[in-house]
Amino acid sequence: MILGSEGDQVSYWYEGICPYSGELLRLPRTLQAEAIAKRLMQELGHISPKNAEGKMYGVLLAKSSRGERLVLKAFSGLLNGKSHLEGWVPPIAGREKVAIEESITLSKLAAIKRELIELSEIPERREYEQKSQEYAVQLQALRDRHQVSKQERQVKRSQLLASLTGKELEIALKDLDRESQQEKITRRDFRRDRDRVLLPLKAMIVEADSKMQILKQQRRELSRTLQTQMHNAYVLTNFAGETRSLRELITEGVMPTGMGDCCAPKLLHYAATHDLIPLAMAEFWWGHPSPDGYKIQGEFYGACVERCQPLMGFLLSGRRASTIPPATKTAKQPLSIIYEDEYLIAIAKPTELLSIPGRYFDTQDSVLSRLRQSFGTDVPIYPVHRLDRQTSGVLLFARDLEALRSLSKQFQKREIHKIYEALLSGKIDREQGTIDLPLWGNPENRPYQQVDWQRGKPSVTKFRLLGQVGNYSRIEFIPLTGRTHQLRVHSADPQGLGVPILGDRLYGCHAATSRLHLHARELTFKHPRSQEYIHLQIPVPF
Repeated sequence: MILGSEGDQVSYWYEGICPYSGELLRLPRTLQAEAIAKRLMQELGHISPKNAEGKMYGVLLAKSSRGERLVLKAFSGLLNGKSHLEGWVPPIAGREKVAIEESITLSKLAAIKRELIELSEIPERREYEQKSQEYAVQLQALRDRHQVSKQERQVKRSQLLASLTGKELEIALKDLDRESQQEKITRRDFRRDRDRVLLPLKAMIVEADSKMQILKQQRRELSRTLQTQMHNAYVLTNFAGETRSLRELITEGVMPTGMGDCCAPKLLHYAATHDLIPLAMAEFWWGHPSPDGYKIQGEFYGACVERCQPLMGFLLSGRRASTIPPATKTAKQPLSIIYEDEYLIAIAKPTELLSIPGRYFDTQDSVLSRLRQSFGTDVPIYPVHRLDRQTSGVLLFARDLEALRSLSKQFQKREIHKIYEALLSGKIDREQGTIDLPLWGNPENRPYQQVDWQRGKPSVTKFRLLGQVGNYSRIEFIPLTGRTHQLRVHSADPQGLGVPILGDRLYGCHAATSRLHLHARELTFKHPRSQEYIHLQIPVPF
């Protein structure tokens, strides 16, 4: 058990290197801080709308110079369109200097966002897709009929050559040629009629896409200009009483948007400017899942790599606190290699380990990063596919670009056979079948996927009931397509199996369990060099 300066158990350390001494500075996230944060979650559950925008929230347990215990709370960015709310830590000083420009820019960005959504959902897109499919089916049927006619003409031509001669034969053969020419004209007229309908729709789609590109460029320029103004105006103070602007602290590279608006910098800056001693801090996500799918409601997260981590060393400098235990490294479970040759390597990925590194400080640990640590960064290793962080099972990597291209092509052509096994959080009464439900990811609610018959992409899964385990159902899934969260949605949606996978909180399972009960059990593919079929299998761990 690791204890913080106040004797409370530590679950995570916020860390930063002092820019002056090079010393490692640390602030714990303790169980006490997490308990305080959970009470804030309960408050948010009562006051936040159901479709609340997802964002980070944080609490800081601090002590005043008189020894009083205080709890500070903060939110990242804006909350309900406001930066100042009673009872919450205010934004870092400097924002008021660009408040007017910020308000104008945010209004422009909101208008651009609305226009982008409208352009992405113009009815011509759906009409073009539907009519294209209809014309493709009709044209193929026409070609099939003409192919039959062609074969019949070939038989008839042979018969005519055997039974007729002279002028009579010449006239009969010309009739067959005219029939062939007429069929060509029919196909040409069909394509012309098709293009007369589709090309105007396509032109409108191209025009809309062109407008979207212009709007996205405008959005980038507006955001970049506003961020530059904010970075020059934002001023941070640390516990040594030193003050620096964001631009002075981050002197190299492009500064990410939103830097200075995160919870941790706001909380630490406020504590430093009010002569408070920080004891412990905890940050969590609340609302819709984050766009990258990493952050979900009610989970605790550490400092993000891009925005918070570069500031932690300065912010923690001069902090007065009891002795902090030295950093200790948690032993990482070694990866289990189930197949290896000079072209490929396959891993038994455990649950809760990313396939590749994420964007945040506490998401750098992954299968790929561990492989590179093991084999050396100069040894090429390429991920062929990914599994969700919570999913365990067979994960394949290529060891050269040629092998990567070969395997990627097999995935694209759906030539790789995948079998998953899952434990559902309830009973189902179907023995086997096929789920064919189109999936669509709402850009306003990523990474959540939903069934959408108009905008969704085809998604097909075969399933087989393996047995009942108490109140749970053990299922074998064979995905024929590879959409994001396909098995999870096909399992949870009422039009599918109607029962979420055990442990899948994102899609409605609220049972207390240690993991998502989804396992990539088998993978069969053609070896990129030998062309022999390779079958990999890992026993199900639940």
